[in-house]
Amino acid sequence: MLSTEVLLAEIPRLRRYARALTGDPSRADDLVQDTLERALLKGRLWRPGSARAWLLTVMHNVFVNQVRANGAVDYRDPEELPEVAVRPQQQDGIELRELEHVLQQLPAEQREVLLLVGLEDLSYDEAARILGSPTGTVMSRLSRARTRLRQLLAGHAGKPDYLKVVK
Repeated sequence: MLSTEVLLAEIPRLRRYARALTGDPSRADDLVQDTLERALLKGRLWRPGSARAWLLTVMHNVFVNQVRANGAVDYRDPEELPEVAVRPQQQDGIELRELEHVLQQLPAEQREVLLLVGLEDLSYDEAARILGSPTGTVMSRLSRARTRLRQLLAGHAGKPDYLKVVK
């Protein structure tokens, strides 16, 4: 069973991942709360090892259940995006908002993989265990997510490069 100290120590990572998944601070806080509640209720299922990976797996499952229950992923206009903390340089704030907006345009499965590997610095195998997918699937989703992210950031929001018209 996970100790309360371990759960408390992981809250900042859970909040960061939840914020990136949802794009909304209040929904992220709700997701973290639901995750912690589920972790406390299902703590007996945890096996000694990485508490962080287990908690991220729980969060992933809670998030997927919430998306299924709501019936759709929330794609909002840039004007509706929440404010992002800005360092004194305004350009950094603009780039962060653009990145947050672009991340929300990625399909949920690509966004999750990108955040787990890129933001949480997990290995492909750890991400695969959290998402319940084969490692190869994680690698291909990550590749597609990175390609699409580059296209969107460069302003090429049209068709992805890997879809070519053959005559």
